[in-house]
Amino acid sequence: MIVFGLLYLAAMEAVRAEDYRTTWTWKPLDIAIRARGFGKASPGDIHAVIQSAAGELWRYCPHIQLAAIDVYHRADHPQTDFKYVSSGRIAIGLATQDTHWAQYSFQFAHEFCHALANYSNSSRRLVRYPRHANLWLEESLCETASLFTLRAMGRSWQSNSPHPAWREYAVWLSSYAEERLALAKNRLPPRTQFSIWFRENQSVLRRSPTERSRNTIIATQLLPIFEAEPRGWEALAFLNSASINPKSSLAQYLAQWRSRCPQGLRSFVTKVESVFL
Repeated sequence: MIVFGLLYLAAMEAVRAEDYRTTWTWKPLDIAIRARGFGKASPGDIHAVIQSAAGELWRYCPHIQLAAIDVYHRADHPQTDFKYVSSGRIAIGLATQDTHWAQYSFQFAHEFCHALANYSNSSRRLVRYPRHANLWLEESLCETASLFTLRAMGRSWQSNSPHPAWREYAVWLSSYAEERLALAKNRLPPRTQFSIWFRENQSVLRRSPTERSRNTIIATQLLPIFEAEPRGWEALAFLNSASINPKSSLAQYLAQWRSRCPQGLRSFVTKVESVFL
């Protein structure tokens, strides 16, 4: 269990003044695998894949603290449990089995993004209410995280896979992301601008934030921003770091997110804002 005390919180205030362009060395997360339910895959192999997936986001979060993570199997759907298990660890359930490494990576990256948005630099969940009108943005950012992670792993595994024999799997990681992006339901209608599509769909998203095709269409707009400036993943730690009006407008929600970020990350949030406003 990670305990966050007053000294750490004071240190975080000093971090806000740091130059976010500096280099750093990232440390692997404390991730444990509950083996039951994952079929033929060994816990060691699952751990290697998930640690690799986490690293593609976590390497860009040098100033963030996050509790240890337990990964377990679910039969229904992936989920970040919005409670700690008894030992104070974050529980993430994945709905995959055997050696479908791309699916493990895709699902874990999405849920890990939820963990960043809801547990960063805190010993308890940051947001206590179940839903708010702009939750679709977090869901779309998490979909972006999945696509970003698979594309990044597709590059990194060509030369630095967890096991040498897995290098040939790099192409399948990239393909998993590209196939999802290519699905007609995940693309804008022909000859339709995103701004027009978003105006027509925002009300639906505010009512139903986990419309995956809509989330992916939005993620397609966000992905180039994160790939050009991956340090932006650290901004997720401030998405929910204060109370949020559950009925706030998107403009209000984005402005509050930007204001909570350290100075060095605010320009990144402004780039995200420009997609919608």
